[in-house]
Amino acid sequence: MKTILTTGSNGLLGQKLTEKILTEGRVKLVATSKGINRYPVKAGYEYAEMDILNPQQVSEVIDKYQPDAIIHTAAMTNVDTAEADKELCYQLNVVAVQNLLSLCEEKNIQLIHLSTDFVFDGEEGPYKEDDPVNPVSYYGESKVLAEEIIKKSTVNWVVIRTILVYGITNDMSRSNIVLWAKSALEKRLPINVVNDQWRMPTLAEDLAEACLLAIEKKTRGIYHVSGKDYMSIADLVRKVADYW
Repeated sequence: MKTILTTGSNGLLGQKLTEKILTEGRVKLVATSKGINRYPVKAGYEYAEMDILNPQQVSEVIDKYQPDAIIHTAAMTNVDTAEADKELCYQLNVVAVQNLLSLCEEKNIQLIHLSTDFVFDGEEGPYKEDDPVNPVSYYGESKVLAEEIIKKSTVNWVVIRTILVYGITNDMSRSNIVLWAKSALEKRLPINVVNDQWRMPTLAEDLAEACLLAIEKKTRGIYHVSGKDYMSIADLVRKVADYW
């Protein structure tokens, strides 16, 4: 039975991966994140506290559990925060990936790396995997840098670019657009959103499935994973209002 290690397991995608792996029971799971485990179920898998900015701790955890594959979801994803603190963004989104890659190369570990549609400028979409990247934010730049490092490595790698991930899970440290809209609607607060941005929102459960399929199929390369519906942010908020 394969062992899969996830980073960022306290986040939305990380928790959905834990949920899916435990439900299916086909692989062993080592969930890792910074701080205590916030997933409500504690049995059936291992949890290890791991700060991706601490190379020694990362090395010790990987040495201990010897995973066959790593699903790397941990990252700085807030565009404004990345712009305000570029050095921290670089450390989290680029240097941490370099450290993981070195260990993956040394130990022959498959790497599934989560990336973003922000590697593109958004002028013309939807985009294909082989379209040229052109980020317009530092967050996007950092993800492009990580992708370039991964592509040059000898690791068995998969980069999954996704769009506007949403969902509901336990004890979220960060919100997402669906939860934000739901909260504002419940409080009867005004909602101001742009209506000139068109995205393909991605359900976190579907993204978790794609990550596990990438391991199962032993594929390699860049893949775009998103929902099928192409809509404006305003349309998405309207759908949230209709649902709740």
